[in-house]
Amino acid sequence: MAEDGIDVREEYFDNMATGVEIELGDEQSAIARPWNPDDIRVGTKQFSLRNILDLIDDGDLELAPDFQRNTVWKARQKSRLIESILLQIPLPAFYFAEDTNGMMRVVDGLQRLSTVHSYVRGQQQAFALTDLEYLDSAAKKRFEELTPALQRRINNAQIVVHVIDPTTPPGVKYDIFKRINTGGTPLNAQEIRHCMSRERSRSFLKRCTHTPEFDRATGERFRDHIRMDDREVVLRYCAFWLYGVDGYVREGSMDAFLERTTTMLDDPREVPDDRLTELHASFRSAMIKSYEVFGEHAFRKWPRGASARNPINRPLFESWSYVLGQYDLADLTRRKEPVVAAARDLMTHDRAYIDAITTSTGDPRKVRLRFALAGQAAQAGLR
Repeated sequence: MAEDGIDVREEYFDNMATGVEIELGDEQSAIARPWNPDDIRVGTKQFSLRNILDLIDDGDLELAPDFQRNTVWKARQKSRLIESILLQIPLPAFYFAEDTNGMMRVVDGLQRLSTVHSYVRGQQQAFALTDLEYLDSAAKKRFEELTPALQRRINNAQIVVHVIDPTTPPGVKYDIFKRINTGGTPLNAQEIRHCMSRERSRSFLKRCTHTPEFDRATGERFRDHIRMDDREVVLRYCAFWLYGVDGYVREGSMDAFLERTTTMLDDPREVPDDRLTELHASFRSAMIKSYEVFGEHAFRKWPRGASARNPINRPLFESWSYVLGQYDLADLTRRKEPVVAAARDLMTHDRAYIDAITTSTGDPRKVRLRFALAGQAAQAGLR
């Protein structure tokens, strides 16, 4: 919708509003520094589904735990996939990424493998087959209820897997992921980062989104977002807290900036535990300050004359949480009226600022502008 001259368009997923504003003409998908094609190292292997399920159960193949999109497939989709395997129809190829320890992560095929694993080995997550097209004999049956012959068809089914070698640079892996990710609903940037990251960064981002301060500042219903936008806004805060705006300009794109930050958070040599503890405390403090100043309109467009609460705007989140985090809470409490007035004036009258939080928001010039203007507005009322 357009409100008082400001364009506000909410993202939708599966015909439901997500509570997050679309970044129009977003430049995130651009490759900031094209990589050398010789850096692509992908081998092809063949596995039986029994081998794959054993790798999952043994912890050698990771299905991106805490990945909310796993719940999106409906019962019919899951059952039709199992029926295809029982009919011995070859599955499309899968992509895995291998690390230096031999651990593999699913790059493409996450929902398919999650479905097979939950059906065959899922126990509490196991399901019965429904709405089949051909195999009436398997209808309404769980795996253990199938005949031994049908169980063998699933276990012995062969799949082709393209394995991304651990010597492939992280940025190349990320771009390969974007190019080959072929699910029914393509993964967004944060979902890709989640699938390719390690437990350390995933756990940290989740811990931040599960704080009461974050819940309050984002309206109580943003955690565990179905498109992982909650994790992305926290990661953006971490990136600017660690590297600042100059660090962003050096990277040149939001994708590259956040991918680099994820890699750093995963490495305790780059971001030691005490630094991570400091970052967590800083984030919680920034959430408190943001809510103290803006209340229920924190991180949302709020031009003069508007009263409705708009969706969360990611550029506003990254810039205002970072800027307000630099000030003392008591000082902000004393000055919040002039700070809010200055911020709302920007959102009402400054076309360059409105553009910087709406369209092509990854442009380094627009990133500099929105941080600079938020910084000036945060000084309103200073004596």
